[in-house]
Amino acid sequence: MFNKIKFKVLFLFSVFLIVSCTKTYDPLTGKKVYTLLPPEKEIQLGEMYVPLAINQNNGQYPDKEVRDYISKVGFRIAKVVPRRLPYRFFIVNSGEVNAFALPGGPVFVNRGLLLVLNNESELAGVLGHELGHINARHHARFLEKQYGIAILLNILNIALAGKDYGTLLMDISKIGAQLLTLHYSREQETEADILGVRFSYKAGYDPRGLLETFYIFKKLGKPNAPEWLLTHPLPDTRIKNVKKILSKYDLNKPLIKDSPEFHRIKNKILKTKPSYEFLKKAVKAYDQKDLKNALRYLNQSIQIFPINNASLTVRAIIYADLKEYRKSIKDAEKAVQIDDLYFMPQLILGYDYLKIKNFIKSIKILENAKKLIPSFPDTYYFLGLDYEAIREYKKAIQNYRTALQLTDGKRGWEQDAERRLLTLQRLLGY
Repeated sequence: MFNKIKFKVLFLFSVFLIVSCTKTYDPLTGKKVYTLLPPEKEIQLGEMYVPLAINQNNGQYPDKEVRDYISKVGFRIAKVVPRRLPYRFFIVNSGEVNAFALPGGPVFVNRGLLLVLNNESELAGVLGHELGHINARHHARFLEKQYGIAILLNILNIALAGKDYGTLLMDISKIGAQLLTLHYSREQETEADILGVRFSYKAGYDPRGLLETFYIFKKLGKPNAPEWLLTHPLPDTRIKNVKKILSKYDLNKPLIKDSPEFHRIKNKILKTKPSYEFLKKAVKAYDQKDLKNALRYLNQSIQIFPINNASLTVRAIIYADLKEYRKSIKDAEKAVQIDDLYFMPQLILGYDYLKIKNFIKSIKILENAKKLIPSFPDTYYFLGLDYEAIREYKKAIQNYRTALQLTDGKRGWEQDAERRLLTLQRLLGY
């Protein structure tokens, strides 16, 4: 009897998975494929993790002309790739030499990468490579293999039982962390190299740009190995393979090697480099609890580059620590105006308004921050305090619960959240 029931359950679950699979076409081969993650869900996942990627890289680079240039080069290549997706291209503040992509279309370039590249075809090669990962569905395949069934089961649990919301958020956080540090297989890197060369060439760029970036990254080596090599390992065989791939292309026809615009944009970034060096010193001083020198470095950083949203955000954090909430609000608001996808200044701004007892404004800001990154525990704790202050106790309870489900136990507010949660539950007779 037990075996029959077990067989039926397995059979029904298998049918459910088959029905859940979506038939689509692989644009690289033209063949029919079945996937648990249809293109529209892949796009939604990628978009969901854009704010997390921006936040972990200290916000978008604040110069609109630089951002527009990266998008211009990216879209030129995106026009020739086979997958029709809502591609978006970002440049972020991180000084690490890196570029990465998310499923469904978003591509990120770090400020630090532009500082080591020599010409536009090298940038095109890197962007083509990242578009190769997206077009070959490497992220989607990872999600299907690692989380396909788990995601479905979580969705089913929530739909049927109406609980475990915090558990789902923890899964979302875990997936995001892995997507941002995804290690590709050797076969996937080879495929992305082939596609990167093809895409950049088809877009009119000299495809040798990708090979040149490999030599740049290899030359950096230890101890200054670029972040790109941690997620895109560069064995010598890859360089040999790209040389073989290039031999199949007509490299004598007119191709874009460089442009004056690339060097103008790179020079703009170079001029702001001292501002980011002061930011680096400020963060180090802050970690050592030397707030005086941290502020001094940040003041110098912002004087050099007044729209450095990363420096404005760190200074807002320090002012909040010093209980100078009005100053913190001024810096955080400016950082949010520069980049409304940057989570951290919104979190600080919501906290500041909480501390000056403007609970309604704090709620509005923090609810928006929660939409950007739904798995950050502090947001829920601050919202719990806000809702408790305006006597919306059910919402306060919900936020305290979620905060405690998400916390790593090292935030410093856990005991207070537990005490408040118990008090409110008793008050409402839970």
